[in-house]
Amino acid sequence: MAFARPANEPVDVLIVDADPGQRRALAGLIAERAVGRFLARGCATSAEAIASGCRGIMIADLETIGGAERLSEMVNPEMPLIATSAASSLTIAVAAMKAGAIDFIPKPIGAKALFERLEAAMATWTAGAKARPAAAAEATDEAPAADFAGFIGSSPAMREVYEHIRRMAPSRAPVFISGESGTGKELCAEAIHSFSGPAQRPFVAINCSAIPKELIESEIFGHVRGAFTGAAENRPGAAELADGGTLFLDEITEMDLSLQAKLLRFVQTGSFRRVGGSELKRVEVRLVSATNRDPFVEVEAGRLRADLFYRLHVLPIHLPPLRERENDVTVLASAFLLRFAAEEGRAFAGFDAEARRRILTYAWPGNVRQLENVVRRIVVLHEGEEVTAAMLPVPIAGGEEASRPPVAPAATVAELKQAVLPFWEQERRIIDSALAAYGGNIARAAAALEISPSTIYRKRQSWVGRIQA
Repeated sequence: MAFARPANEPVDVLIVDADPGQRRALAGLIAERAVGRFLARGCATSAEAIASGCRGIMIADLETIGGAERLSEMVNPEMPLIATSAASSLTIAVAAMKAGAIDFIPKPIGAKALFERLEAAMATWTAGAKARPAAAAEATDEAPAADFAGFIGSSPAMREVYEHIRRMAPSRAPVFISGESGTGKELCAEAIHSFSGPAQRPFVAINCSAIPKELIESEIFGHVRGAFTGAAENRPGAAELADGGTLFLDEITEMDLSLQAKLLRFVQTGSFRRVGGSELKRVEVRLVSATNRDPFVEVEAGRLRADLFYRLHVLPIHLPPLRERENDVTVLASAFLLRFAAEEGRAFAGFDAEARRRILTYAWPGNVRQLENVVRRIVVLHEGEEVTAAMLPVPIAGGEEASRPPVAPAATVAELKQAVLPFWEQERRIIDSALAAYGGNIARAAAALEISPSTIYRKRQSWVGRIQA
């Protein structure tokens, strides 16, 4: 489909949606189907959209901006606005059009509908938009990003990360991502992959800490039939599946030393053999590794081979903890609140002053993942239009977590020792109780426990052998 555009310049498409997944999906679709024709960017709030200075086409989610009645605040003659909503009723569509939208698309948005509406929006392009100087388009890349490839935030620390990603993406050299747990290392790897070439190339992620060391080699390099008990057929590994794209090795410092030697050979030559096989295979992959530990300490301790580390540590990038990202925490919290409120059918639209102050002053040791889980738990467990300080978990709200238990009398110490359960059994009971409280809904139970759903799946799998024993 051909799109006319002024002076062969890419036209800005501003996607206003609190859900970063929706923004990524639409931006990826636009980049894939209209390479060079559009420059898609994302915003998590209407305020960010208004402040963005975009002079192109806006696709605005009504739930994100506060409903059709708020559209009039965003309408600009130099920026045709297409409204979208998961609530696809005729009443909402008419209200959006009356408020100034040139079109309405119900969610989920298909490729055909998207490009038909963009073509129609191009026809409304005004003379002012056509005349915008080339310098404005160049400034887009330098502007503080409120949303960048799934990241949310425009603090100086994150703008430096965005610039690193832009510069590193075109290279084929290995990238090494470091940062505390919950800072978004996999999201960073996905961003590097998405900026490095065509979107259809594979991105394959392996968490080296979540797979038993007996199976990790097979997961990376694959196996042939009969290589070990249970290997009923030939199976390609992550390296083959990622051929032509990106292989992301998360928590690389957790990998067994014997496998690190085989990985080193793969990094050096690009070739490997499946477990139990003799055929030498060769692939072309971009390697991205990550760890939440200090890699230099791990090398000194002998847990990470120095030769492998220096092969992988060609283009280093460090993700800052949330406590070093200035006011990004409030932007992130608002984006999470709007997304989860929409998912759970709640009316939450913001935080009151005290809740906002507590969120800003908390250290967030679990970083963005902890913030996301806290907001999800608030939305699931409470009702209202504003999050209050009373809804925050105790450590964030500033209260005492619990009074200290009394010291047990000496006569009962032996009884207490008998009552002590193994740690894995205590974890199992806690998770089982949460699942029971939420009717077996793993996502809600994980939100209440402030852990990821994948942790519950992994823990339950690890308990199978222990329970049977």
